[in-house]
Amino acid sequence: MEGNNKYIRFDWAMKRLLRNKANFAVLEGLMTTLLNEKITIVKLLESESNQESEFDKYNRVDLLAEDSQGRLILFEIQNNNEYAYFQRMLFGTSKLVTEYINRGEGYENVRKVFSINIVYFALGSGSDYVYHGKTEFRGLHNNELLNLTPFQQQTFRVDTVSQLYPEYYILRVNDFNKWSVVPIDQWIYFLNTGEIPDEANAPGLPEARERLQLDHLTKAELEAYYRHLDNVIILRDNINTERAEGRAEGRAEGRAEGRAEGRAEGMKEGRAEGMKEGLAEGMKEGLAKGRAEEKRENARNFKKLGLSVELIAQATGLDIEEINKL
Repeated sequence: MEGNNKYIRFDWAMKRLLRNKANFAVLEGLMTTLLNEKITIVKLLESESNQESEFDKYNRVDLLAEDSQGRLILFEIQNNNEYAYFQRMLFGTSKLVTEYINRGEGYENVRKVFSINIVYFALGSGSDYVYHGKTEFRGLHNNELLNLTPFQQQTFRVDTVSQLYPEYYILRVNDFNKWSVVPIDQWIYFLNTGEIPDEANAPGLPEARERLQLDHLTKAELEAYYRHLDNVIILRDNINTERAEGRAEGRAEGRAEGRAEGRAEGMKEGRAEGMKEGLAEGMKEGLAKGRAEEKRENARNFKKLGLSVELIAQATGLDIEEINKL
C-alpha cells in the first residue's frame, strides 16, 4: 500500500511550502474535497497571527487564501488543547469579515469566509472526525427554513442564506488512522499519519505526494522540520501526562467525595430508619398502655356495679391485688 517515500507533516508544510503558488494545488485539493466543488486559489493574503517560531511548541499555523470567486479561506492548524477554541474560530472569521470590507462600502460587499480548522486534539464531544457548521434561520412555530428572494439570489449569486455567512469545517484528525477509498478519509489519514499510500487519489494528494517528499528539503529546512517534530512530540506527551494526572486526581477526588456522600447518605438513612423504628415502638407502647388503662377503667366500673373481685379479674385479666387497689 505504501511506497518508500516519507512525507512532510501538513502543519509544517503549510508554514513553509504551501505558501508557494506552485503548491496551491495541495490546498485546492483539500478545499475541493471538503466543499465538493472545484476550488481555485488565486493568492495568499497576509495573516497577522501567523507564528514563525519553530521553538514555540504551542504554535498555531494559519494561512489565508482567496479563491477565484473572491471568497476568503482561513486554514488553521492547532496542536495544543484549547478549551475556548470554538470562540477563537468565531473571532477569526468575524475579524476577516470586518477587515476585508472598505469603509463606506455596502453590506452586499461582505466577503464569504470559510474557516478550515485542523485540530490535533479532541475538540468538543463527538464521535465523528469531520464537522461542518453553517448559519440557518428557521421558524419557531413551523421550523420553516428562511430563504432568499429570487432578487437576492440573483444579486448575490447564491441559493441559500447560509451561503452568505461564514462556514466552519473542523477536522479532528488525531484518532483517525484507517485507510479508506473515501476522499475526505484519505485526507484525514494523511493529516494524521503523514503517509500517502500509492493508491491515494483524493484531490490534492497526488500533488502532495509529488511535492511534499522529505528528501526534497534542504539541510536547513530538514533541521527546522525535525525541531518542529520534536516540539509536537513534547506537546503530545505533555497533553497525555496532564490527562493521566487529571484522571488520577479525578478518581481520588471521586473516591473521597463518594465516601463523604456515602457517610452522609448513611446517616440520613439511619436517622430515617431510627425514626420509623421509634415511631413503631412508640405506637406499640402507646397501644399497650392504652389497653392497660382501658382494663383498669372497666374494673372500676365493674366494682361500682357491685361485681365480685373474682369476676372482675376474670373479665379484665387484671390481678386481684391490682383490682383491690383501684
